[in-house]
Parts: sequence; structure tokens; C-alpha cells
Amino acid sequence: MNKPANLTPPAEGKDDKRDSLLERASGAFGLDELKPAAVPKGLASDRATKFAPQREISRDPQRDMSRDSDRELGRDPQGQETPRRRASDYIGEPAHAAPAATQREDRKTAVPEAKGPAVEFTGEKREIVRSLLREQGLIDPDGGASTLLEEFRIVKRQVLAAAKADEGQAQARRVLICSPHPNEGKTFCALNLAMAMAAERDTEVLLIDADFGKPSIMSKLGLEAGKGFMDVLANPASQVEDFVVGTDISGLWLLPAGERTGRDSEYLASERTWEVLNRLTRNAPNRFIIFDSTPALAATPAAELAKHVGQALLVARSDQTGRAALEDAIDLLSACPDIKLLLNDATFSPSGRKFGSYYGYGEEK
Repeated sequence: MNKPANLTPPAEGKDDKRDSLLERASGAFGLDELKPAAVPKGLASDRATKFAPQREISRDPQRDMSRDSDRELGRDPQGQETPRRRASDYIGEPAHAAPAATQREDRKTAVPEAKGPAVEFTGEKREIVRSLLREQGLIDPDGGASTLLEEFRIVKRQVLAAAKADEGQAQARRVLICSPHPNEGKTFCALNLAMAMAAERDTEVLLIDADFGKPSIMSKLGLEAGKGFMDVLANPASQVEDFVVGTDISGLWLLPAGERTGRDSEYLASERTWEVLNRLTRNAPNRFIIFDSTPALAATPAAELAKHVGQALLVARSDQTGRAALEDAIDLLSACPDIKLLLNDATFSPSGRKFGSYYGYGEEK
């Protein structure tokens, strides 16, 4: 049996239409003035605070390679700023959950060519043993079509298209090859991309070994390593072209890592690095520079080199590289305006593509 409530009936002479039971209870207990708590339209994502905001890099306007201010952002029909393509788009992450460091506006860096004549490479050309390339699973420039060659032709086209879209600016022709951790295939990809790009007509490729802790470019090609990139940075009186090594692969040149100093990042952060790289790309619109860098999460040179390049390829090894590692590496390389992900060691293709088999020769086993 319910206990009767002490509700006052309406006064005589008033409209017989009574309020609902809930309305009369609200009046009896003084609940009329209470309001619901304000609820925000959207909740902030925990991921939004994971990464620090991208640093603004100030540069001396007197440098040979000065950069104009960022171009104005586009606007969508609602008047909102249109963000540039995010690195999260490559790894399948929803756009609203992208790391803060990858939510960068579309920037177009204007880099005027440095004054002076183009530097020519005249170093002695050394022979690369083709059998050594095949033993390591690298592209054999004399071996005809293959699955590996066709795959890196696709990568090459993306790099060339990005450089062309940037109106041939010098910095867009500098490409950083990196991975989050060691043993994910960055050197393998750097060598193959360099040989694939060197096959382009009227194109010159300089492959720089920037993995100062564990240099391996020269040894993988069967060549003796000598003085190189770090020696040039350490000695302001030296000329970088004197350390460039030629190869018998048309269009392919090499620059060894040089002597280890223990202050790699400090040298890369110096003004000398800008001078050396400007000298290499000066008035050489058909010259591309590819850096085989240290792993981004293992050493700091990769983050310093990212400030000097217009493109970066972040190598992810199938079934090995974790998503969190990719996101952290992307954040460290955020000074580079264009970061692409390159999947390595993938054996399964949902579409069944098998490049190289169409030609009937040179197919990898």
C-alpha cells in the first residue's frame, strides 16, 4: 500500500484542468529552479595531448637557402581551415584522432637556388659487384625486370611527383629514409630507391650514408669506406665534392658516413650543414640526395636531418613495426613537411598483384 502524498489540491474557482503528477510533485518539493548540467558538444581526445606541438623553426634570412613564410591555408565551404594530408591517413587512423604533430597545415616551402655554378662530381668510379647485390636481395641494375624493381619504381614515381609538385625546389629533392627501430629495412630501401632513381634518364642520385653509428652503405656495395659526410661537416675548409665516390652504375654517386665523432647531432644542427647541402643542390635541378639515416627512436640525427629535407620515407616492417612506434617517429620527424610511410617485407597482397611476372623474365623467386 502506497503512502499518500501531501499535495495541495487546486483552489476553488480555478481551471479544473490539473497539472500532471510530476509537475505537482516538482512544485511541492521546490524542484522547479533546478537545471541540467551543461554537456560539451565534443570531448577532448586523450591522444590530442600525447605529442608536444610542432616546434616553429626560425632561420636566418641571410642563409643561402632561405625559406618564405608558410602559404595561406585554404578554406572549406563552412569557412574552416583545410588541413594538409596527415601521416595518420597512411596507417588507417581516423582523421579526428590524428596525433597533434601530424595535424599540420599544407605548407609549400619556397627555396631559391643558391648562387654560383653547379658542383660537378668527378670522383673515380668504382665497380659494384652485381653478384653481391643479388646475394643481398638488392636490385641488380643489369638484371632486367623483377618484382623488387617494379615495386621501387612505384616508390620512385611518388618521390619524383612530390618534387615536381614543389616546383623543383632544392629541398624537395632531398629525401630522408628512416625507420623507427633498427632492422626494419631502411638501408635496404635506401639502396634500392637510389638505384631505381639513378635509372631515370638525365637524373643524378647522391646516396649519403647518414647512419653514423652503424654505417653500412659502402660495405653492402662491396666498396671500401673512407672519409665522408661527417668529415666535411667537421672541417669547414673541406669541399664536399672531394669526398663523393662514383660507381659504375650510371647516375649513382655515394658519400660515406665518414669518421665517427660522438657529436653527430651537434654537427648536423650547425650552419655548416646548410652550407654543404646547399652546395650539393646548387643549380642542379636533376640531382636528388637520398639520406640513409639512423633509426628515429634510437638516435637523434634523423630528427636533425628532417629539418634539411623536403621528403621523408618512414619504413615500417610488416608484422614487426608497431603503431605507437610509427606515431612517435612521425612526431620526431615533424620538421619535414612531407612524410610518407613505406611498408617493407610484406608478402601478402589482397589484390594478387605480382609485378615483374608480366615480362616473363627477371622475376624473383
